[in-house]
Amino acid sequence: MPRKAVAGTTSTTPSLRLLPWDGAILSREERLEVFEKMRKEVAGCIACQQLVRNRSRTVFGDGNITPRIVFFGEAPGADEDREGIPFVGRAGQLLTKIIEACTFKREDVYIMNVLRCRPPDNRKPEPDEVSNCRNFFERQFAVLRPEYIVCVGATPAQALLETTESIGKLRGRFHDYRGSKVVATYHPAYLLRNPDAKKFVWEDLQMMLRDMGIDPAARK
Repeated sequence: MPRKAVAGTTSTTPSLRLLPWDGAILSREERLEVFEKMRKEVAGCIACQQLVRNRSRTVFGDGNITPRIVFFGEAPGADEDREGIPFVGRAGQLLTKIIEACTFKREDVYIMNVLRCRPPDNRKPEPDEVSNCRNFFERQFAVLRPEYIVCVGATPAQALLETTESIGKLRGRFHDYRGSKVVATYHPAYLLRNPDAKKFVWEDLQMMLRDMGIDPAARK
């Protein structure tokens, strides 16, 4: 379980580059303040010139900022680039159904991607692009401090865990990221192309739900 915020403190919100991994959990108000500053920083980022030329807007993240679960994807697609919200296209609609199958609502969780900009032709993110965005997603996780992180796809799993192992080898067991339990599974876009893989995703999520003490069948 994440540690609770320390009551009665009067400390100011930490700087964007010095987040409290070893300190008290930020309050909701502090998280809102930090994320608002980060959104502006992300919107002004020009580190990846090809992505800057290709994007309509940046996609920061969306959802509950005090979540038990964060769903971590690869990068925005055309719909996300247009709306500025992660996972709103066909893959996003499937992700919403997956979240609901876990007995949660989309607004109960937080959703974000490795990249904040859409790659041209929806190609896989380049290593330097992941490296440039690492500063952003690691700081987001430092603020959110979820109990569980569900990496949907190889790119987020490999980026977060800093490994080259395939998703097939990473799935089916918990990993650790700074105290959060990490679940690696297949991306919803992959499931749209390979429906038979849905059973593996459900196995992975059931593993998480059991660990959370949740019986999906009992809550339907």
